[in-house]
Amino acid sequence: MEKNIQYFDEVGEKNTDQVIEDSLKRAKELGIAYIVVASTSGETALKLARKAEQEKMGNIRIIAVSHQYGLREEGKWEMNEENMEKLEDMGVVVTTQSHMFSGIERAVSNRLGGASRLDVISDTLRALFGKGFKVAVEVTIMAADSGHIPVSKDLEIIAIGGTRHGADVSVVIRPAHSKDFFSNQIREIIAMPREKEE
Repeated sequence: MEKNIQYFDEVGEKNTDQVIEDSLKRAKELGIAYIVVASTSGETALKLARKAEQEKMGNIRIIAVSHQYGLREEGKWEMNEENMEKLEDMGVVVTTQSHMFSGIERAVSNRLGGASRLDVISDTLRALFGKGFKVAVEVTIMAADSGHIPVSKDLEIIAIGGTRHGADVSVVIRPAHSKDFFSNQIREIIAMPREKEE
């Protein structure tokens, strides 16, 4: 199989529209029914949902995964309530949970020093492939563990992540739960930046 990959010169939000367009096109080509998108405030998920609606792709199930509660401010969630209402009205699932590559292990590292095995996985993905790539893998596992996407050896989804804001990475992935982390398989890269943020 021969397939084009969209490479961006730089990371960040300016790539969002192209990532969405390429992701929906590939979903249509492969008959993929689930797209998981990292969306802190809901803006990126709204762009994806509106474009899917415009393209008449009502069969696509979009799962927006936001930061966990308390990540930036204790007890607070960063999802914009107005965006969340719009997303839910459009049939988008909005979810969150503890981040797969941090959680309690990050608290132990912060308190006692050293690096955890999760830090090693996270930093390896981030360093080699970029922050958006790491995020795409992480939100896939979060969506699987939340029960919002099915997990099967025969199922592929599209996962979208970004560096700081917006989206700059899209991959086709066979998802797995966190307890089976090494069963996750990145099958295709749809889009990613060539440059990585240090």
